Amino acid sequence: MWRRSFSNGVSLTRTLKGKKWDALVIGGGHNGLIAAAYLARGGLSVAVLERRHVIGGAAVTEELIPGFKFSRCSYLQSLLRPSVIRELELKKHGLKLLKPIATSFTPCLDGLYLLLGFDDQQNNSEISKFSKRDADTYPRDFMDILLSPTTKILNKWFESDVLKATVAADAITGSMASIHAPGSGYVLLHHVMGETDGDRNLWSHVEGGMGSVSLAISKAATKAGAHILVNTEVSQIMIGDSGEVDGVLLVDGTRVHSSFVLSNATPYKTFMGLVPRDVLPDDFLRAIKYSDYHSGVTKINVAVDKLPQFHCFKSSQLEVGPHHTATVHIGCESMEEIGSACQDAWNGLPSRRPVMEMTIPSSLDKTISPPGKHVVSLFTQYTPYKPSDGSWEDPTYRESYGQKCFSLIDEYAPGFSSSVIGYDLLTPPDLEREFGLTGGNIFHGAMGLDSLFLMRPVKGWSGYRTPVRGLYLCGSGSHPGGGVMGAPGRNAAHVVLQDFKKQSR
Repeated sequence: MWRRSFSNGVSLTRTLKGKKWDALVIGGGHNGLIAAAYLARGGLSVAVLERRHVIGGAAVTEELIPGFKFSRCSYLQSLLRPSVIRELELKKHGLKLLKPIATSFTPCLDGLYLLLGFDDQQNNSEISKFSKRDADTYPRDFMDILLSPTTKILNKWFESDVLKATVAADAITGSMASIHAPGSGYVLLHHVMGETDGDRNLWSHVEGGMGSVSLAISKAATKAGAHILVNTEVSQIMIGDSGEVDGVLLVDGTRVHSSFVLSNATPYKTFMGLVPRDVLPDDFLRAIKYSDYHSGVTKINVAVDKLPQFHCFKSSQLEVGPHHTATVHIGCESMEEIGSACQDAWNGLPSRRPVMEMTIPSSLDKTISPPGKHVVSLFTQYTPYKPSDGSWEDPTYRESYGQKCFSLIDEYAPGFSSSVIGYDLLTPPDLEREFGLTGGNIFHGAMGLDSLFLMRPVKGWSGYRTPVRGLYLCGSGSHPGGGVMGAPGRNAAHVVLQDFKKQSR
């Protein structure tokens, strides 16, 4: 379903070489596709060049085990800008969001649990199981957390370790930062600013997996006139004698000419791998080279033959309970657990007790797994890029980490390990190799305060233009940052359209 609509093979040379394009987009991730859609709607001739066999970048659905369709990297939707959904008419192009029954579920080994949802009174009752004071304090203005360590703010607000750890889990997503680090709370803010159909701070599943987001965007782009090509890898951005962009060189030697090039690759890949070094200022290159691309994430996509059943949550009703539709926090009973998991990685070791976000999209979406079976997504931290006690290239070492995660889940949901049919494990080097995510960083670069706003990707270059005239960044490494948001692609396209109009006068 993901590849039939797009050009490749014999038609590649004819499609690309026959003209000089107004714009070429390197990378068919969601931001690249969004940029192409807006450029085509603005009247430009545009082609998207995707290295892999499938579009979507990190927002992709892949059937790795027969009958099981995995959201292989990104796994929930909330950040995609309402303006993008509306302007590109993504719902008309097939985007269907599935709201969970509950939002967050944290099981505890002592038999208690914290289940949060949409009812303020019910949330108050749930939190009161751990602290009446916290229940009354819970509705807060999260803006306070921007500059402070996550621990400082949460310790000031709450007294229950379970609630603090549940909230703190969103502050470490995709990073190697400690919850004790100043500014560590920005990632939390980044994750609570989203919405689903007008409901604030709500993460939803997507019918058909996250690839359905990219597919809907691609349909909007092709309807507007954009061309999307898969199996088309760029080896170099061509620079003319005048110092301006002249197009791209493909790995097969094909030269494709264009007036503008937009890169949806990471800043590191763009400027250290695709642009000739002699056309970039030394200070710019140094800033790009030494930006923080660390990531502690390993994503595990699991096919299981039955739903996990948590010993702390007994339900005699339907097989799928509200907690199955929520984000399940494993290893998040205390702030100390999160801190220890991070410290292990700083010492060069995969966390002994990983912090995990478990989601079960098949609890709401019947299109992605066989009847009675389920898809489980595990977003796990922390795993160093180069462990000191082994190598991710070693199959036994990789399997030991996967089994460690499954065994930890067994402590909360007995029998989980025995329900596993098969799984796909993506360590930081795998995320880099498969999806072009430098260092395995899901945000195209750390989301610390020193690399946000006017500093993203580097100081002085937050406006999507680059030191090379005609070259633009449109991916998550540009402002306002990562996640399936679409704002970088939309914003970059508007800048290109402005420059195109000036050039055409």
